Amino acid sequence: MTTPTDGRVRVVLVDDHGMFRAGVRAELGGSVEVVGEASTVPQAVSVITALTPDVVLLDVHMPDGGGRAVLEAIRPTLPQVKFLALSVSDAAEDVIGLIRAGARGYVTKTIAADELADAVKRVADGDAVFSPRLAGFVLDAFTQRPETVVRDPELDLLTNREREVLRLLARGYAYKEIASELFISVKTVETHVSSVLRKLQMSNRYELSRWAVDRRLI
Repeated sequence: MTTPTDGRVRVVLVDDHGMFRAGVRAELGGSVEVVGEASTVPQAVSVITALTPDVVLLDVHMPDGGGRAVLEAIRPTLPQVKFLALSVSDAAEDVIGLIRAGARGYVTKTIAADELADAVKRVADGDAVFSPRLAGFVLDAFTQRPETVVRDPELDLLTNREREVLRLLARGYAYKEIASELFISVKTVETHVSSVLRKLQMSNRYELSRWAVDRRLI
C-alpha cells in the first residue's frame, strides 16, 4: 500500500448516490486524500483492489448487495484495508452485521465533517469508531449471551438480501416500499419473501414479522 508523501490517509468512497459522494469529498477537504469512488459492489471491489486505500468509507445499503458484500469480497485478499461504514441506517442489525463482516467502525450520515475526518484517521490508525448510540449495539452483541447472538441456524439459512427484505417487512413496509428502499422490483421482493417463507417453513408475513422481532432484526 502506498501512502502520500504528505502523510494523508488514502480513502475510497463507496456509495450509490453521486451527489452524496461529491458532498463527502468536499467536506473532507484536504484532511484526507480521496483516491477513488465507486457506486456499485462490483465497481467497489475493482477500485479497492486496484488502489488498496488505507480506509474505505462504505455505504451499507446499495442495490447489488450492499456494504457487507464489499467487505466479504475484499477482506480475504486485502486484510490491511480498513472499512468505516457511513450510513443513514442506525438499525442494530446493520451495525452488528457490518462489524461482524470486518468493518472497524460505523457512523451515521448526520456526522459533522470534522468528526468524519477524525473518524477516518482513527480507523486508519487501528481504532474502532462508532456514533455514540451505536456503540451500545456492538457491546450488547459481543458481551451479552454471545452464543445466542452469533449462532442462529434458521437465520443462517437466509441470504443477506433476504434478511434485508425480512427486516423491512417486519417494520411494516409494503412490498412496493421495500422495492423502493432496496432498489429492486416488487416481483423480486415477492420472490425473496416466498423464499424466506419456504426456508423458515412459515405461511404468511405476520409469522415472519413475529419471528424477526423475536430475533431483534428490526
